[in-house]
Amino acid sequence: MFKASHLSLNNLFRNQNKCLQCLKITQVYQSHNARFSVCTKIRNGYQQFKSLKISPVLHTFRQLTSSTANTVNKLTVGVPQRAQKIVGGWLLGCAGMAFGAVVLGGVTRLTESGLSMVDWHLIKGMKPPRTQEEWELEFQKYQQFPEYKFVTGQHEMTLSDFKRIWYMEYSHRMWGRAIGLVFALPAAYFWRKGWISKAMKPRILLYGGLLLFQGLFGWYMVKSGLTDTSDPIDVPRVSQYRLATHLGLAFAFYSLLFWASLSHLLKPQSVVKMIPKLGRLQKLSHGLMTVVFVTALSGAFVAGLDAGLVYNSWPKMADRWIPQDLLAFSPKWKNFFENPTAVQFDHRRMGELTVIYIAATWLLCRKIALPSRARLAVNCLFGMALLQATLGISTLLTYVPTHLAATHQSGSLVLLSFALWFAHELKRLPK
Repeated sequence: MFKASHLSLNNLFRNQNKCLQCLKITQVYQSHNARFSVCTKIRNGYQQFKSLKISPVLHTFRQLTSSTANTVNKLTVGVPQRAQKIVGGWLLGCAGMAFGAVVLGGVTRLTESGLSMVDWHLIKGMKPPRTQEEWELEFQKYQQFPEYKFVTGQHEMTLSDFKRIWYMEYSHRMWGRAIGLVFALPAAYFWRKGWISKAMKPRILLYGGLLLFQGLFGWYMVKSGLTDTSDPIDVPRVSQYRLATHLGLAFAFYSLLFWASLSHLLKPQSVVKMIPKLGRLQKLSHGLMTVVFVTALSGAFVAGLDAGLVYNSWPKMADRWIPQDLLAFSPKWKNFFENPTAVQFDHRRMGELTVIYIAATWLLCRKIALPSRARLAVNCLFGMALLQATLGISTLLTYVPTHLAATHQSGSLVLLSFALWFAHELKRLPK
């Protein structure tokens, strides 16, 4: 009886152990099965996700991220953030000084002071006359050239009159020398510190070479006004070709510095969604810069020939839309560069074309969701275009007073600045 009970108990414990093992195996199996079920659900969910029609969204996202990567500024690669701001501020300061040189040059021309200094010395020319004897000697040198003979044929010129125009030209030349120092010394320091990127180094050399050439060409321009003219009644003036080139070099130097400063100081703005037809808008912005630049050069021909004084009415020219002497010179192509009537006519048409072009771009941009800075740039561009056109018409109707003419010339550079800013903002947006 006792043995039977003992065997029954042993069988019971043995069966219980087997049940416990089975239970453990079952739990492990259920655990693996649960994990397998989760993986299956994830895999099935991924297959369903792939089957969704979201390829355009993924394509847009890829395009956005890749384009954003392309907006990395090569001019500042490897340069610390603080150094970028310092170099950008220096470039912007040099651009501001170039702007001042354009203003000074315009006032120098309008006051007929540009031919008062009849020689050019880089170092020696920095010292102005101090004594009465030195001033009289300088005045005697000026009296040997055509401008003095022309001026004294109308009214007497005193030594004090000569000093006034001489100091105007002297200020313009010294300002150019100051730009050279402000550019060259920090450039050498930043280069040595490693604050100039590899992509920026060739540009710095280009800027320096352009600045040097601009100074030399300025004297080459002045020399054209120191030669005797074949007609004694002709007003002694510099060549309009050289004047336009001199102004164009100044505008190019300013534009390059201003663009580089924006690249250092402004970071690309993020966009929420892709901008439609951005490539077309970027091409329009490049055209804007070109049109504004060419219109400014046509203004240089107007200034060089005093063409602003031939027809002082608007919108017609002496009650005619097309003046009779528009193509009076032969060969015909010379009219566009040497005939004051044709030169003023061309500048009028270029100004009108510029305003229309800018207005059309502004209207197009109103329909596009531009970032805030790009929107502000195109609004400033449009407003400045209207102001510049108003200044030009006012200058013409009032017979070219110095203050209005100088403001109009400066306004062309302001307009170019806004065109550059707008193009720069668009260039760094993701396509």
